[in-house]
Amino acid sequence: MNTLEQAKQEDLERCWELISQGREFQREQGFVQWTEDYPSRAIIENDIRIGKGYVLKVDGEIAGYMYIDFDGEPAYEDIRGEWQSQEPYAVVHRLAFGREFRGRGLTDTAFQLIKDLCLSKNVRYIRGDTDFPNKRMQHIFKKNGFKNCGIIVYQGDKLAFDRLL
Repeated sequence: MNTLEQAKQEDLERCWELISQGREFQREQGFVQWTEDYPSRAIIENDIRIGKGYVLKVDGEIAGYMYIDFDGEPAYEDIRGEWQSQEPYAVVHRLAFGREFRGRGLTDTAFQLIKDLCLSKNVRYIRGDTDFPNKRMQHIFKKNGFKNCGIIVYQGDKLAFDRLL
C-alpha cells in the first residue's frame, strides 16, 4: 500500500538520506541541480517543522520525500511565458526517492497522491520547476500531465511546468 503523509521530526534522517541520494543520482545522470548547499539539511528540517515536508510510504517504509506548499512560490510571480491559470495552486519541490525504490514507477504514484491531496484541499492546480539538464524530471512532469509554461528564475533559470486538475 502506498501513502503520502506529512513527514514527522523522527523521519528527518531518512528524508535527508533520500535528498542526499537524489543529489548523487543527479550527478550520475551528468548534471548538478542540487548543490552541496541546496537543499541543505536545515531546509529539510524546516520543511518538516512547518508541515510542508511529505513522505511517500510503500508498505509503511519511507520510499520518497517531497516538499508540497499550498501558499504559493514567490519565484513563480515572474515567468517568461504564461501559466495556464492564476488560481490557487500547490507547488512541488525537492522530489527524491531512495535508490532501492527507483524503477518502480513511484513518481506516477507520488503525483497521483499529490493530486488526491490537492483535491482534498479543494486545490485544482499544481506547479513545479526543474533545471534544463534534468531531462528525467521533465519527462516525469510531461508523463503526469504537466505542461511546459516557460521559464522562471529560482537559483538560475528553470523550466516551469503546471497542471490543471
